[in-house]
Amino acid sequence: MVNKADKNKARLRRHRRVRGKISGTAECPRLNVFRSTNNIYAQIIDDIKGVTLVAASSLDKEFEGNGGNKDAARKVGELIAKRAAEKGITEVVFDRGGYIFHGRVKELAEGAREGGLKF
Repeated sequence: MVNKADKNKARLRRHRRVRGKISGTAECPRLNVFRSTNNIYAQIIDDIKGVTLVAASSLDKEFEGNGGNKDAARKVGELIAKRAAEKGITEVVFDRGGYIFHGRVKELAEGAREGGLKF
């Protein structure tokens, strides 16, 4: 019998390793990404206080369209950048959540950069 590697287990291992090295502060919070098959989610987190400062996802009321493609990821990136600007956040640390920086994760990052976030 062939045992197939658990991709989510490997992703969580990568995520834990990266989280040991990066942390969000009040001056430079962490932009976290979670990607499911149908939707994409982004949060800006202050790890010192343990508080989510800003959040956006493809499930939000003002979001229209399919949530599981690159266009949706870019829109979520622009949305989180807009909400961060309203709170006065301009610089973040990008946390890709153990995912490869490719496809929807990359589109979200580019959308956030277009919206004015620096990382």
